[in-house]
Amino acid sequence: MEKIVYLLWNSSGRADKQLVRTMLGSVAQALLAENPAGLTMDLADDDASSVQVPLPPPPDEPSPFALVSLWINCHDDRTRFEALLKPHAEAIAGYLVTESIPTDYGDNQWASRRDWPDGERSPGVVMLTLMEKPTRLSSDEWYQHWYGTQTPMSTDIQPRIRYVRNAVARPLTPGAPPYRGIVEEAWPSIETVNDPMRFYLADGDDDLLAERMNIMLTSVGAFLDFDRIRLAAMSEYLIKTN
Repeated sequence: MEKIVYLLWNSSGRADKQLVRTMLGSVAQALLAENPAGLTMDLADDDASSVQVPLPPPPDEPSPFALVSLWINCHDDRTRFEALLKPHAEAIAGYLVTESIPTDYGDNQWASRRDWPDGERSPGVVMLTLMEKPTRLSSDEWYQHWYGTQTPMSTDIQPRIRYVRNAVARPLTPGAPPYRGIVEEAWPSIETVNDPMRFYLADGDDDLLAERMNIMLTSVGAFLDFDRIRLAAMSEYLIKTN
């Protein structure tokens, strides 16, 4: 089984109500008819529009409006899925990835185990992070920091309820941006993301907040270039799960 993720762009970087209905309706049904083992969608819909993204993209570079994840037997057979997605985006980029989930719903005190059905919007909000590897780091150094430092540190100081790490094995579509990591982080609520005290579990302590923000910035800067990070706030829809 292989996992493929597709980033979809339009000029607005948003999925309006009609586009959401289309993606979750006819597009999802057409994808399911091709019998993937799994299907999820993250959509930059109205429910996520009030999130204050800490690193907005450049004004002339819209964020992706969707991340579509598919699990299929062999990525050689992906073209039929791409053909169903392309009519609904102005640009599309596909990647073969290896998935790991260090934290899932119910693994900590910030969320209970998943109890909602396939196709229903997941609670909270997802922050999608697209990451490039700086040339100053080897692949081993980059993955070691991402997995060995960034992941456990952020787990300790933030109320993250789900963390999906997609490490890019290789791009699958011509001209795909050179992302090496595609991260989906779920948070309990929009208010959690927008309030630094809640986002860093600082509990009203300004000194602790400053300390934890500094820890985060130092760690992120050690393995990423801030001007190359791309973020987008989205809603998660687990459409077909194993």
